[in-house]
Amino acid sequence: VQLQASGGGLVEAGGSLRLSCAASGRSFRDYAVGWFRQRPGKEREFVAAVSWSGTNRAYGDFVKDRFTISSDNAKNTVYLQMNSLKPEDTAVYYCAASRQLLPFASDYNFWGQGTQVTVSS
Repeated sequence: VQLQASGGGLVEAGGSLRLSCAASGRSFRDYAVGWFRQRPGKEREFVAAVSWSGTNRAYGDFVKDRFTISSDNAKNTVYLQMNSLKPEDTAVYYCAASRQLLPFASDYNFWGQGTQVTVSS
């Protein structure tokens, strides 16, 4: 499974960004796709995850309805729509694939490269 993350950038507080994670390779649909983030000096943190069917989703506690994860089977892409961004959302965001939809980074077998999100105050 190969994952390619994109969509990061610089945005002002209160703004929005949409991250994309394009998946390819054998049997990638057998895996749930999750987003994690790593803020400076912090451990990697679960953001959200979704199954390719779209019927199963999970979010990190801090998300509080600001972020939405979705899957587009036609484009083999998972999106993370981030609204009402805060400076504390500044981090490198990674997408990853796991056999099960879980919130633990150690359960994810495949990782894409990170994409930097910077939120200015």
